[in-house]
Amino acid sequence: MNTARRMRFDGWIAGVGTTAGVRIVVGYWPLSPLGPFADVMVERADGHRLLLAPSEEVAEFVTATYRFDEVVVCPVTVAPARDRWEVTAGPLLLTFTPGRSTALGHLLRLAPGRLAGSPRWAALCDVPARVLMRGVRTRGSAGAGRREWYAARDLRSITAAQAFWDGRELGALSDVRPPVRFGFGSVPRRPSLTRVVTTVEVSAPGRRARP
Repeated sequence: MNTARRMRFDGWIAGVGTTAGVRIVVGYWPLSPLGPFADVMVERADGHRLLLAPSEEVAEFVTATYRFDEVVVCPVTVAPARDRWEVTAGPLLLTFTPGRSTALGHLLRLAPGRLAGSPRWAALCDVPARVLMRGVRTRGSAGAGRREWYAARDLRSITAAQAFWDGRELGALSDVRPPVRFGFGSVPRRPSLTRVVTTVEVSAPGRRARP
């Protein structure tokens, strides 16, 4: 009997790079089993990976799914707007401007709503995602025997961004290069904002998820 349960997170993922070599991934989840929250994953130029999480509960869940060298529990807020998003997380301040949906984003928006947010859709998109966007995966094995699916519903470019760490500017907007190494896949190389439904399958204690 399979006693694994699936947890659904509905929101947005933003990925940007800077000319200082810092790559930043923001998760904004208005709907989730943990309540509304946002978290930030940062990989520095030297490869050091940090999680900025708003609570111990969120930090525990995320670190069981992804890999980090350091975890900081601090207030994390995201203020989304049509032409400007502002993210504050401990020492980090990030603002960015979303552009229009990309050609791929327009195609993703054509998928029927129920299908578009499902693991089945994520699995169907995995091979095209690998071909079109190097490093991007839409399904895979995560930590603690978990499985994960990213069902993208839209993809928008990010046209401008500024990032500061403890008041020090991190450089101009750049590609997410090299790819981030938090889990089984990276975000798109070009700075982007993805509308996504993420499903995480959590195994019962003592059991492993199906391969």
